Amino acid sequence: MFDFLTSLNEHNLPYPDTLHPIVVHFVIAMVLFAVFCDVIGYFTSNSRLFEVSWWNMCLATIAIFVAIIFGQFEAGLAKPYQMVKSVLNIHTLIGWSLSGIIAAITAWRYVLRTRNSQKLPLAYLGVGLILSLIVGFQVFLGDQLVWVYGLHTVPVVEAVKEGILP
Repeated sequence: MFDFLTSLNEHNLPYPDTLHPIVVHFVIAMVLFAVFCDVIGYFTSNSRLFEVSWWNMCLATIAIFVAIIFGQFEAGLAKPYQMVKSVLNIHTLIGWSLSGIIAAITAWRYVLRTRNSQKLPLAYLGVGLILSLIVGFQVFLGDQLVWVYGLHTVPVVEAVKEGILP
């Protein structure tokens, strides 16, 4: 059993494939859907959408920390080569920042919800749209890490092990 946990496969992982993208896609979906529900709820005065948004933000706040844990673990196993390090560092910095930003926005949302669950201020919607832009940029960086730089893909893992990629 211990050998299974300590041996790495062709993706340089101790398990079949990367888990960070799976978890992080839940965070992305929940945050974007929460902002969408807030905007639609604001313009239609449908407070039920505010409730949906609230629970999505709560779950996103928890899930982003799980995504970061897997992201840090898998980034450490990726053995990033020189060209990818700057993108990976920015992606990591924004990921950790997003955990704080999402937690702060969720806390703000809790205060707003306890005061009046039927309304949201326009400033909150603005912050939600800014959050959506930051999440979009983070998705762009994550896509670059996989589709441009090939982290945890078999050819790149083999090239790094053979010393082809410095």
